[in-house]
Amino acid sequence: MILKENTDNSAPTKVDSKMKEEKSLTTKVARYAKVSTAVGSLATRLAGQKYLGIGIDRDAHAQGLKEVVGGLKGPLMKIFQFLATIPDALPPEYANEFLELQSNAPPMGWNFVKRRMRSELGSDWQKFFSHFDREPSASASLGQVHFATGLAGEEFACKLQYPDMASVVEADLAQLRLALSVYENFSKALETNEVQAEIKERLEEELDYTFEAANMKMFDEIFANCEFVHIPKVYSQLSTNRLLTMSWLEGKGLFDILDQPDGVLNNIAGHMFHGWYYPFYSHGVIHGDPHTGNYTFCDDGTVNILDFGCIRVFPPKFVKGVVDLYHAMLNDDQELAVYAYETWGFANLTKEIIEIISEWAKLLYDPLLDDRVRPIQAEHSGEKGWQTATQVHDRLQKAGGIRPPKEFVFMDRAAVGIGSVMMRLRVEMNWHRMFEELIADFSPMTLQQNQQHVAHSRVRF
Repeated sequence: MILKENTDNSAPTKVDSKMKEEKSLTTKVARYAKVSTAVGSLATRLAGQKYLGIGIDRDAHAQGLKEVVGGLKGPLMKIFQFLATIPDALPPEYANEFLELQSNAPPMGWNFVKRRMRSELGSDWQKFFSHFDREPSASASLGQVHFATGLAGEEFACKLQYPDMASVVEADLAQLRLALSVYENFSKALETNEVQAEIKERLEEELDYTFEAANMKMFDEIFANCEFVHIPKVYSQLSTNRLLTMSWLEGKGLFDILDQPDGVLNNIAGHMFHGWYYPFYSHGVIHGDPHTGNYTFCDDGTVNILDFGCIRVFPPKFVKGVVDLYHAMLNDDQELAVYAYETWGFANLTKEIIEIISEWAKLLYDPLLDDRVRPIQAEHSGEKGWQTATQVHDRLQKAGGIRPPKEFVFMDRAAVGIGSVMMRLRVEMNWHRMFEELIADFSPMTLQQNQQHVAHSRVRF
């Protein structure tokens, strides 16, 4: 059967619907086959080590698995990035590799680009552009970006969603359940139902580019008075739920600026820290996809934030819980710490459980509590983090385990993400004073008012 994309404006026929259903099923079956190889490889190796004592070279296997996953388009890459930020969800060798996972999949060709653009903007789509690059400038898990220019000379970044992504997401979410079942079979320290629910909700939002456009407009308003953080402008008239056209922001990748002088890198780090956490403490919003490809840097040290498909909005009381826990750690206030955990949604907390999860919290808050210039982690290394995660895991398993609330997934991921970037930059800052400045005027009421103020900008077109 030859499948053709319907490019006219007529209503779909029964034949069209049947063809789409068959195509969707074919996509799912093919995806299950590809993805189960990657996930099954990890499960088999870990199970063999656990039950049969079979030794493996984890470093080599982790690197190979990263290459396999990076070669598959779709959200599996994001799923493994998620797993890498959950304490002890994966052995350290795997987590370290997956934190830096980026797409190595070959881009879709020009025929796909023409079909997608024709489908979204009509058969005469080229009339909107004076130039449109045939080759993508970047490829990601759900789509690829092409540089283009408008009739008035505007520079565009056109993000095109890959074919059949809804079916791919559905298949990958099924594999997520398998991957987390492997984890829970390995360890009873964490129940992952809420983790699965959170990842599912965010991935399904990412499929609709109108969500991302709305998020981008919201961030543009949040940073309206900030001169060192840049947000792309959305061109709604040239965007749909599978095509997002935005302004092109010129900048260098993280790995292209590491040879800059310390003063320049410190300046960039300060801008990154503010760009990451100011939206959270002022508006209860966090960028939930913190890998290095979503940020570029200008020659003047300013920062471009890219890709707004994965954004998490938190209620004011949750953000207050984060601030409360900081003060609890700073002042050794156990009662306030318990209140903060309960505000986040942790339930059935025993004294032992509280002591255990506080060990992990101390690691995350440690740079913020230390009023001196220092690396974000000792010797710019995550080794202490993995040691702490292992100890927390062992103690949680003995204590019966916990079920982290779904909101906690993105908070943890953001903390690990910002930490990994700062370690790459090898900067030393007074993180305590930077954080104190961020929360100096914090109040739940003000945050709620700020959320209401920008709510109009998050309405989808």
